[in-house]
Amino acid sequence: MAWSPDREALRDRVAVVAGATRGAGRGIATALGEAGATVVCTGRSSATGVGTIRSDYDRSETIEETAELVTRLGGVGIAMQVDHLESDQVRRLAERVRDDHGHIDVLVNDIWGAEVLKGGPPEWNTPIWHHDLDRGLRILRLAIDTHLITSHHLLPLLIERPGGLLVEVTDGTTAFNADRYRISAFYDLAKVAVNRLAFSQGHELADHGAAAVAITPGWLRSEMMLDNFGVTEDNWRDALEPGLVEGYPSAPAGFGSSESPRFVGRAVAALAADPDRARWNQHSVTSADLAREYGFTDIDGSRPDSWATHH
Repeated sequence: MAWSPDREALRDRVAVVAGATRGAGRGIATALGEAGATVVCTGRSSATGVGTIRSDYDRSETIEETAELVTRLGGVGIAMQVDHLESDQVRRLAERVRDDHGHIDVLVNDIWGAEVLKGGPPEWNTPIWHHDLDRGLRILRLAIDTHLITSHHLLPLLIERPGGLLVEVTDGTTAFNADRYRISAFYDLAKVAVNRLAFSQGHELADHGAAAVAITPGWLRSEMMLDNFGVTEDNWRDALEPGLVEGYPSAPAGFGSSESPRFVGRAVAALAADPDRARWNQHSVTSADLAREYGFTDIDGSRPDSWATHH
């Protein structure tokens, strides 16, 4: 029998997904929505917000679209424009969430925004002494400072009652990253640091009955990734056929085990719905690890694991 989400699993739970505009953040917000959660979707790209708050990406996706998807799937989606590098903006977010909801059950730190800064394959493996320093430091600011600022202001809402869950989203587990160089010194540090943040914050949260877990998706079919190959979520397998999508490169064979953003979202939703989720505190896991544990599938019914090809 095919797996399907439990539409009431997270009913009346309050989640904040920081960095919910696109990619994994949107996938997580929507999966929490399909489990019935109330999801505050934050990010810089807004259809109605302040124009001076701008993403590092010049793209069309907005937090309002994400919030609408959350609601359409059965949850309650709320869009709030926030630049998570700006402490005052995050503090105001925390105040509003406290006023409106009183607490948070799930906080997801998915802020990134450095995909363009990290460059494409021709720029990878550039030594630190040749790497553009400003770009490198911006990567760290976007990847690490945003998470620290967000946790500082929002974790007091998570520990209001026992059972809170903090999810740190990164790329590569602690074990995978431990002996592999990841693109550049700056990118490498960013991805390792976010895993460590789940460990250190989990240590601090444990006494309050809360848990922190680092989750990494596999090869993610984000909006940007699909655009790279000239396909959509509906026809993404066409990218695997050389020459089929005119004007675009064909994807490597490994793309066949890629996952939709909803898959990592369902990993977060499954964790949040587990009464014994504290057993995962300080762990670093993949979406596929949690799929094996909880039995959920991707939107096409598959259970992809692109990390398996690395071992």
